[in-house]
Amino acid sequence: MKITDLTHIICSDMPVFPGTEQPIFERSNTLEKDGFQEAKITMYSHTGTHIDAPAHMLCNGPYLDDLDIEHFIGNATILDFSKTRVKLIDIDCLKPYEEKIKNAEFIIIKTGWSKYWGNKKYYEDFLSLSIESAKWLLQFNLKGIGIDEISIDDMGSTTFEVHKILMSKNIIIIENLTNLDSITNEYFILSILPLKNKNADGSPVRAISIENI
Repeated sequence: MKITDLTHIICSDMPVFPGTEQPIFERSNTLEKDGFQEAKITMYSHTGTHIDAPAHMLCNGPYLDDLDIEHFIGNATILDFSKTRVKLIDIDCLKPYEEKIKNAEFIIIKTGWSKYWGNKKYYEDFLSLSIESAKWLLQFNLKGIGIDEISIDDMGSTTFEVHKILMSKNIIIIENLTNLDSITNEYFILSILPLKNKNADGSPVRAISIENI
């Protein structure tokens, strides 16, 4: 069994979505003063490698704590677009992967963009799903769709239609994945367990892949 960490580390100077504050770590207790260490952490619910609940964008969508725990783990496969020159992933780009998608509960769109983490290019000119592609993916029995970028929508989007289309079928969205090159099997188990807090519109996750080798 091979386990790969697909998660960016959370720290005070990490990249965040424009307009979002970076995490704040305050040392509230120390070994010297209190005999134990404890920190107060302040951060947004969509910080770092995270998942979006349908309630993030939809008025009547479920929160993460409304979904069964099995919604956060399952059989996954990678769709590799890291060598493509297109900026928009349309239906023609996805159709060659149709059989793979049919056999998966999660698909991960690999663009290679995680290599720009910490660079301003991470926010620019990355690949995104077209609206038509998002609608086409609704025919499959998917629990979630992940990507190694800051958003599954185009960075210039103000309506976030791709998010909303996928969320209409309770497909959760996983953003800011990393280390996808380390996965070698065509299919693997993906685990993206969120924090169990009330009315969670999103949550940082410790995303991992589990492969049989």
